Amino acid sequence: MQPSAKVDAFLARTEKWRAEFERLRAIILGCELQEDLKWGQPCYALQGRNVCLIHGFKDYCAILFMKGALLDDPAGVLIQQTENVQSARQIRFTNAAQIASMQNILKDYVQRAIEAERSGRKVLMKKTEAFDVPQEFKARLGSDPALKAAFEALTPGRQRGYLLYFASAKQPKTRAARIEASLPAIFAGKGRED
Repeated sequence: MQPSAKVDAFLARTEKWRAEFERLRAIILGCELQEDLKWGQPCYALQGRNVCLIHGFKDYCAILFMKGALLDDPAGVLIQQTENVQSARQIRFTNAAQIASMQNILKDYVQRAIEAERSGRKVLMKKTEAFDVPQEFKARLGSDPALKAAFEALTPGRQRGYLLYFASAKQPKTRAARIEASLPAIFAGKGRED
């Protein structure tokens, strides 16, 4: 497939993980995916449907498979980034030599991801009702019908985003402050990242 000029420009200004990104890019471009820059990262799609992307962090870079939860993992290399990530899985690297030594495995996993996308299979996502609702938010929803209606009008993804954000605070005071600060966005029908 053809390299994207946007990804060329991204790589030209990338310092950390540049060699690793270039190796991953070469492997992925050897498959039948279209390259673009999405969410500020090189992203690879099949007929307009995102299959994988490459991205870097402080301690590692990774190839992330959008529907990685559907992939068999015979090499035992797929990692769930956090406990709240339901669909995506990563393969992480700390240097270009690791990528070079795993080239055949990586090609195989990209092909597995392409086949998962072609199959039309979907990752079964946990329903919003299965997420913990912090006591502070339950109480607020129970005492404010307008807030309850506004929250229920949000998309399930936006609801989950707020629930995860509220529940991740360890202190009740912090949870209450997060809830209070989020009220204007909830009433405006927006998610945390909107």
